[in-house]
Amino acid sequence: MLIGDEKQMRALGARLISACDRGGVIALEGELGTGKTTLVRGALERAGVSGGVRSPTYTLVEYYPLDRFAVAHFDLYRLADAEELEYLGFRDYLNRDTLCLIEWPQRAAGCLRGVDLTVGLEYDPAGRRVTLDAQSSWGRKVISRL
Repeated sequence: MLIGDEKQMRALGARLISACDRGGVIALEGELGTGKTTLVRGALERAGVSGGVRSPTYTLVEYYPLDRFAVAHFDLYRLADAEELEYLGFRDYLNRDTLCLIEWPQRAAGCLRGVDLTVGLEYDPAGRRVTLDAQSSWGRKVISRL
């Protein structure tokens, strides 16, 4: 699918979180500036998070306890070594009650298992090209609800 601007990317994030009935792991892949954080902001705004949604570039994770499930927003761009995830308590977030939205998942190669859905974002002359790739039955269900 093609996303033309920031407003549409936020709308995709809103649709994505609305399609989630529980926690899971969604990997967000794309170069700098392709809209990964914008998509997460749209999702969290739809879920009722008010105020600014911060990018966890320096903290690596921001946690949002919500009504239906919690959201853990990871930005692994500054991760020096995938093993650092253990110090973050990464495994504690991997449960049906927490939706993990993970930017730069390739930085956790070898440690990140159980991805349900990958959202790929690429530059396109008309905006951003978005691809969705389900790796589990739950990921397929999320895609079918979009």
